[in-house]
Amino acid sequence: MPVIEISSLAYPGVEVFSTLTEAQLRNRIEPTKGIFIAESPKVIRVALDAGYEPTALLCERRHIEGDAADIIQRCGDIPVYTGDRDLLARLTGYTLTRGVLCAMRRPIPQSVEEVCRNARRIVVIDGVVDTTNIGAIFRSAAALGIEAVLLTPTSCDPLNRRAVRVSMGSVFLVPWTWLNKPVSSLKALGFRTAAMALTDNSVSIDNPTLMNEPRLAIIMGTEGDGLACETIAQADYVVRIPMSHGVDSLNVAAASAVAF
Repeated sequence: MPVIEISSLAYPGVEVFSTLTEAQLRNRIEPTKGIFIAESPKVIRVALDAGYEPTALLCERRHIEGDAADIIQRCGDIPVYTGDRDLLARLTGYTLTRGVLCAMRRPIPQSVEEVCRNARRIVVIDGVVDTTNIGAIFRSAAALGIEAVLLTPTSCDPLNRRAVRVSMGSVFLVPWTWLNKPVSSLKALGFRTAAMALTDNSVSIDNPTLMNEPRLAIIMGTEGDGLACETIAQADYVVRIPMSHGVDSLNVAAASAVAF
């Protein structure tokens, strides 16, 4: 475990924590070389428990024998960069949460069939772009029994640093992948689809027919416009959450928790 004291923002190797953008970390051209950043000891431990591979650590000096000690021990022979708190804050652009960051390899994406093989209840995240909402949806999915998450290509990356942090590591607990086909393609896997939307023919979320479906995919739409009319039209059910005081919608993260 080489501990490397840095005194400059230009130190070779630390660019993964500073100058590389989320898009560069993701490395769409060579997905097997993609990296993501896990932040805080608790989140890093969840990722390690789930089998994610660390490549480098960045932590405040005081955490090497403190909050990060067990993490460093588990990570084996990877570089551990450390330095003064102010320097690390300038390096990353913000004061570190709990003083520890871990660069980890992105897993090879699974197929939709693999992710959904044994699932009875899944969610499709369609065009949700806010990192906080993505993290919150994953946290609710993990807590409330959703067994797989599918995301359309227009949605935010679940391994975005903020999404991972907001999810408290839940993105590592629920199988997920990208859905590059229409939502209606899930019917071939035995799923009925439930679009969360307000329409004249929507059914209440407590409709017993929904509970009795052996396999159900809940479709959550974008923050502003919700689901596209075409997606709603192709769904087996259109589902609403009954509300009071004339309120017609909830934030997508809150609505997903209610639906789950």
